Formats: sequence, structure tokens, C-alpha cells
Amino acid sequence: MDLFLWLPSLVTAVWNKLSLLGVCLLFFILSFDFMKRRRRWSHYPPGPVSLPFVGTMLQIDFKNPHLSFTQLSKKYGNIYSLQNCWKNMVVLNGFKAVKEALVDKSEDFADRPYFAAYHHLGYGENNQGLIMAKYGQGWKEQRRFALSVLRDFGMGKKPLEQLVTEEAGHLCSAFSSEKGHSFDPHYLINKAVSNVICFITLGNRFDYPDQKFQKLLHLLEESMKEEAGFLPQILHAAPVLLHIPGMLKKAFQHQRELYYHIQEFMNAHKETWCPSYKRDITDAFLEGIEKRKGDENTTFNDQNLSLVIGDLFAAGTETTTTTLRWGLLYMILHPNVQSKVQEEIDAVIGKNRSPKMEDQANMPYTCAVIHEIQRYGDIIPVGIPHMTYRDTELQGFFIPKGTTILTNLSSVLKDEALWENPHQFYPEHFLDVSGQFIKPAAFLPFSAGRRTCAGEQLARMELFLFFTNLLQHFTFHTSEDHPRPTEDGCFAFTLVPHPYQIQAVSR
Repeated sequence: MDLFLWLPSLVTAVWNKLSLLGVCLLFFILSFDFMKRRRRWSHYPPGPVSLPFVGTMLQIDFKNPHLSFTQLSKKYGNIYSLQNCWKNMVVLNGFKAVKEALVDKSEDFADRPYFAAYHHLGYGENNQGLIMAKYGQGWKEQRRFALSVLRDFGMGKKPLEQLVTEEAGHLCSAFSSEKGHSFDPHYLINKAVSNVICFITLGNRFDYPDQKFQKLLHLLEESMKEEAGFLPQILHAAPVLLHIPGMLKKAFQHQRELYYHIQEFMNAHKETWCPSYKRDITDAFLEGIEKRKGDENTTFNDQNLSLVIGDLFAAGTETTTTTLRWGLLYMILHPNVQSKVQEEIDAVIGKNRSPKMEDQANMPYTCAVIHEIQRYGDIIPVGIPHMTYRDTELQGFFIPKGTTILTNLSSVLKDEALWENPHQFYPEHFLDVSGQFIKPAAFLPFSAGRRTCAGEQLARMELFLFFTNLLQHFTFHTSEDHPRPTEDGCFAFTLVPHPYQIQAVSR
């Protein structure tokens, strides 16, 4: 009986102790969160209010981050700070801020942040690929290698030009087989562009119907989409969430499959490798592994081989494909521009011979159109994240070492202070008063500084040769059976056009 008399008091005492413990625990968690999020530096860039745990993530539309970044710049200026959970970030907007960081202070901003989510792909201290490699000896080793082998295998030389021209011929044949009917050009363009980098890296081009080739391209496209949206950003910012069962598979399934497929290609390639003969970049990397056996600090190893080739494959496929997709879209939406390009092609090249890179010098309007496609298409609106390599200053703001830097390249390519009609497709941005081609300093689709795209020269060659070959052979129209496409893009790390249908009429 006494027990029942004491039970309510006992329950109340226990509850009070648990409540006190809960309050203390909550206070500790909130204090810990506040200490992690507080800005400890004077003259640090301003930014929106940081909320507990999520920081400023709710301020960003991760399906259109470049638009959010531009909108926030109107309130906080061209240099402002954000926080993804506890990760400090600074966003740079406009040509002046981006140029000062990436060009004038290139080493200060040359590092890359580490993303724990990529560990499942094989990333480690000496396995960081090329694009996401930390700034240091490893990155310099692979950067030198990439630039060297791209030159060795023809970048900027006649043999590679001939290879691209031949692939453009295969693409034109594929377009011709549509016989003027409506079709989506996406996958044909993707296969043609990818074949160029496949030949350079793997020594092989694929027939367009090849199932393994189609699977590889599908995985690449889906893996790019996995970098867009809120979920991957929260996982990058709070990697502890990666330990939730099934989370990695849910968030990065296609990235993992793509990596495994590339590993399969590498394993098959190694079986036919002959040290006395270099067929492609993979062979050159294998030679590097052989030469550096016993060096524990080298980045030439089997695991990094797959990461480097994967980087080259992805970078050499996605951006050029997307640019050409935008190019055909703009041609059907601006038929007067298409007609002027074709007039210049007919006058300089004619209809019987293939375009050559040397023709660029006599084709200012076509060059202007290609550059305007890159500018207005905004292919990589938010550049690959940088990180400060040391404490630095930018336009009077202090930015500490280890801060993630986001360059809003969209704000540069559409800087209202520098472009006459930044929000219109206007090739005259790249022509002077006499009609000659010019390239404004604010044209930075390949980024700038130490981390500028290693394959820029290859991409420029492909864009000119594919674009001019297509417009030499076809006139493109909107499909009468489908809705008129729009100029709106869809963000999936790159900014891609929504699917559209065209008709390719032989000239």
C-alpha cells in the first residue's frame, strides 16, 4: 500500500530529473551548434541569418542555385557568406569579384573542398582524380599529366581535328537518317561528342547503337542529376547522414554504377596494354604507374586511373554536348541568326568541303554565335567549388583558410554592367562596330585561373567543327507536331535545355 502512495511522487521526481537532463542536453546542443555557426572573424563577408543546424540552406533554391545567388547579391553585395549546416561558404558574384579571386589571387583560391560523400567512389589521399583534387603536389602532378597527354594526343593539332571532322560526318549521317521527321537531337549529339573523348582516353570510338556505350552515357547523365537538389547538398554538408542505411545508394546510385563501369573499361584495357606503344591516355597513365612504382606519394595508381579517366570522360562529354544542344535550340528559335551563319559558311567554306579550324579567322559571325551560345546558355552557372588555400582578403573582406568558395559564373556571363543585352540571345556581344570578332574579358564559361578547364582548347575545336558541319548540311526547324520549345533551362550541375524536337532539312 505504501508503494502506491509513494509512486506518484517517484514518477514526478524522475520526470523532473529527465526534464532537467533534456533541457541541459538541448542547451548543450544549441550551444554547440551556435559555436559552430558563429562568425569569429572581423571583416568577414555579410550574409543572411544562419538558422540552427541548417545554417542558410533554406535561403537557396538548389534546383536553381545561380538564380538564388544572384538574388541574394542584390541585398548583400557581390561577396557574401552562407552556411550549409556548419560549413562556411562565400559566394562571389560579378566579373570583378570572380576575376580578382581566380586570376589575381589564383593560388589563394586554388584549393578544393573535400566531400566525404565521394569516399565511396574511391577518393582518398592519393586518389582524388583531376577535377576535385586538393591543391598541392598531387593535383599538380595530374594537371601536368592531363595537359601533356592532351597535347600528345592531338589537342590543337591536325590529327585530332580530322578525328572530330570524321565524327561530325557520322553525326550528320545520323541526322540524315531521320529523313526530315521530328526527333530529339540530344542523344545523337551526346554520342558524337563522347566518341571524341572516348577515342582519346580509351583508343576506341563506339557505334551509336552500342549498348555498353549507351549505358555509359545514361549513367553519366543520371549521375549529374544526383548533384542537384537539396539532398546531396545536405549530405555534403553533414556527412554523418551518409551512415544512415541505404542513404548512399539512394543519393548516389548512378555515380557508383558509372564508376564501376569505368573500372571495367580500365581492367579490360590493362589486359591489352603494351609498354612500348601508347594508344591513348589510359596507356600513358599506366606508363606513369609503372615508372613510379615504389613511390608512396604519387597519385599514379590503379584506383586514381579510374577517377582521372572518369573526370576526363565526364568533362569531355557533358559540357560540349549541352552547348551544342543549346546551339540547335537557339537556331530554331532565331532563324534569322541561323540564316546568317549559313550564308557565312557558304561564302567561306562552300557546300562541298568540310570546315577546318583555320576557317575561323574568316568567319567572325559564326564565331560570335558560338560564343553567344556559351554565354547565354550558361552551361555551368555555378562553377565547381573552390576553397581558400590560405587566409586571404578580397575587396576588403577577410576570408579564412578552408572556406568553400562558390563562383556564380552566371552572374559574370550576364553581368548587367558589362553586356549590352545580358538577358537576350545577342551574337553582337562578340562583334565590334566593323563586324569583326572580339572576346570580352567577362567571357568565362571555362572558369579562370589555375583551375581553368584543361580541355578548353579541345572543347573549342569540337564546338566549331560540329556546329559548322551541322549548319553546312542542314537547316533546322521547330517541330510542327510538338510544342514550341522555350529558352528555360533545367539545372543538373550543368544547365541543360528541356527536351525538344527538331526537324533537320537537308540543304
